[in-house]
Amino acid sequence: MLKYYTLIFFHTFTIIMMAQPSPTPFDKAPTWAKHAIWYQIFVERFYNGDKNNEPKPENMDAPPIGVTSPKDWKLTPWTHNWYAQEDWAKNTGKSFHEMSQYRRFGGDLQGILVKLDYLEDLGINALYLNPINDAPSLHKYDARYYHHVDVHFGPDPEGDKKLILAENPNDPATWQWTTADKLFLTLIEEVHKRKMKIIMDYSWNHTGTMFWAWQDILKNQANSAYKDWYEILTFKTEKDEFSYKGWLNFNSLPEIKKVNITTERKIGHPYEGNINEGAKQHIFAVTKRWLAPNGDTSKGIDGFRLDVADHIGLGFWRDFRKYVRGIQPEAYLVGEVWWEEWPDNLMNPVPYMQGDVFDAVMFYQVYRPARYFFAQNTHEIDAKQFREELEFQWNRLDKDKLYAMMNVSSSHDAPRLLTDFYNPNKYKFQANKHDNPTYKTGKPDAETYKRLQLYLIHAFTNIGAPHIWNGEEMGMWGEDDPHCRKPLWWKEFSFSPETRNPLNPAQKEYDKVGFNAKLFNFYKKLIAIRKENPVLATGDIEFLEAKGKVLGYKRYNEEDEIIVGFNLTAETIYIPLSENVQYINLLKPKSFKSKRIKI
Repeated sequence: MLKYYTLIFFHTFTIIMMAQPSPTPFDKAPTWAKHAIWYQIFVERFYNGDKNNEPKPENMDAPPIGVTSPKDWKLTPWTHNWYAQEDWAKNTGKSFHEMSQYRRFGGDLQGILVKLDYLEDLGINALYLNPINDAPSLHKYDARYYHHVDVHFGPDPEGDKKLILAENPNDPATWQWTTADKLFLTLIEEVHKRKMKIIMDYSWNHTGTMFWAWQDILKNQANSAYKDWYEILTFKTEKDEFSYKGWLNFNSLPEIKKVNITTERKIGHPYEGNINEGAKQHIFAVTKRWLAPNGDTSKGIDGFRLDVADHIGLGFWRDFRKYVRGIQPEAYLVGEVWWEEWPDNLMNPVPYMQGDVFDAVMFYQVYRPARYFFAQNTHEIDAKQFREELEFQWNRLDKDKLYAMMNVSSSHDAPRLLTDFYNPNKYKFQANKHDNPTYKTGKPDAETYKRLQLYLIHAFTNIGAPHIWNGEEMGMWGEDDPHCRKPLWWKEFSFSPETRNPLNPAQKEYDKVGFNAKLFNFYKKLIAIRKENPVLATGDIEFLEAKGKVLGYKRYNEEDEIIVGFNLTAETIYIPLSENVQYINLLKPKSFKSKRIKI
């Protein structure tokens, strides 16, 4: 067992002043992205700021695929025991997993506005919102309308529905601004007032079955004007049943048709191709709507996170970049480029990082080896292996893009960090109690918290932009999806104790859950250090030590130098220093000068 943890953190010289950034060339990442401290928000679970716009069952249903809310459905209380089924869920006789997608807690855009001061106090300067487009589901990747914010994220759901129905959804000239849309524009304005950036999440690969064009196909079949937008296999006739290709064979997510494919199309690999032109032009119109509302880029978003990017051909992405940068030259595009072959092989991001597609990817590729180094697990690696894996990832990317990477470690699609560090499994493999009965779902032990702190120090001193999945700074824990999507543990709430073993609730063991002020302050300190020392955002890196479980590196430029050291052994190690060097032990706060320190 690890008995001794410590870290050194010291710097010399002076803090440099940031110069005014010059206009961003087409093939380069915007300068602001290299200084981003990302905070990812899953709106439905972030904060309920408006009690008058709560979800209604009829807007959650998707009849084409048989999704119908239970008759006695009710909003789940924010402070509910996560693993306890509601009465309406119990009455169905179905499992937790089957019914979890029907849960709603009421998070909305007003909730983000209410909590902007909290995010600013934490030190956040860039927001990434999971999809907010109008959709039946809680995750919103099954769009009903791309060009509108979900009606229940705004103040007047019923009024917004009437406005939407009065439009021609394929004619941007008829599009209106709903109250939810306008509230989002207000959010953009408030975010920009605080010198923050904000990006939206979209999947251009598929829609939901309630999407307006899909509804037209269901009604008119082969006579629909949108029949070529999707991968339709057979239309309904006297002889044939209607059939189509859903994304990854999910019939809830009809896939937009891919065209002009000139290389092999294989999941987890880039390919040359595009999408149907009609769907593409609609997507471009939606893109312009949010980048330049009413033609004003100062009122628009700062970029996009693009879902399942490898499922769409590179030809589309090149065209998309040209279109986006033609509207907003400082826009940031980050793609989800994750699994080549789950659960062992991560994708090679290089084909997407040539300056003609994305500015960054969600860089899970540097988190996995970090977990294997800092956490106790079945795939543990030493410092030398960790260094080699990092250098392998870095050396195949252009330096400009490397510093703009979104260094994601946890998200809506992965276990929360504390739970991920608490379990010894292979990264994201059987990362839940449902698939692995031995998986630990309760409050982690003290050693897990210490190991996570070491990792966080690395994350905020590493190359690339740090990313926080909402609630991590509050000390939340949780298995893989859907358990990583719990409502946030705001400090003003008192939560019901959480079932420790969801597979055997008869044990009646519970964990107290709630806001962890100590961990919040630790995140806040790390963010402040990164923001106050631009060398951590743009400086070079050099490894000083990588042996056994001891790791040291420095971040430096011509004016500043910061050295970071980690000792994951029980042995005391001394490091000689030059005269008058200041250092800080972040795990035991203290700052002083010395000629020799121990870690």
